[in-house]
Amino acid sequence: MKPLAARVAGIVRAPRVTVAELCGAPNPPWLDVLGVSTLVTFATLAVLLETTVGQTALLDQWERTVTAFGRPMNDALYARLQELSSHGVLYSAGVAILTGPVLAIAMTALIVVMLRTTGQRQVRVSTVLSLVSHASVLLALKQLIATPVNYLSETLTSPTTLVQLMAGLDETSPLARFLGVIDVFVIWWAVVLAIGVAFMAHRRVRPLALTFTGVYLAIALLLAFVMALTGGTA
Repeated sequence: MKPLAARVAGIVRAPRVTVAELCGAPNPPWLDVLGVSTLVTFATLAVLLETTVGQTALLDQWERTVTAFGRPMNDALYARLQELSSHGVLYSAGVAILTGPVLAIAMTALIVVMLRTTGQRQVRVSTVLSLVSHASVLLALKQLIATPVNYLSETLTSPTTLVQLMAGLDETSPLARFLGVIDVFVIWWAVVLAIGVAFMAHRRVRPLALTFTGVYLAIALLLAFVMALTGGTA
């Protein structure tokens, strides 16, 4: 099996080849790449949130989220959020764990169940976990790219969402909220997962990629609908 650095580069530059190698290995690695991805996410976000700029941006993000779902922002709630925003390291650790190990385990379980219910009884959990763990490199790369942009723009709004391409769009509109949830790197991550599932299930990549991204878009649409339904203003 290739060393960690080669696998990380491979999942970005040549995902099909890397996925094929992982699926063909008797004991494909997963712990090293998942650990590195989680650490990168934690470190980059923690560095940002330990600054005044980062803490202010985090507080602003929470305030926008609260109002987007129609909940009034009173002084007590604002004070509580302001206090929590000073714990950047703990928040970063939580985000890193959720988007790293927790997400990897959840996606592994879902993919294994999906494959076995469609006749792929011989699929190994270790192979799926390795695939999902290597795909997490893309989510860590997203955070790595976003951190300096967030610092310079003094906001935690993801610079890789589709709404960033729509200059002048009213941010409170349903379309803006929908596009604000759709992240290019998450779509990339979903496509890489689809490539791996297609390889293990001996199916075409395109239909699975469309299915995976379609589910993601449906979730984004649901969130935008909920925000519009609750009458949020941010």
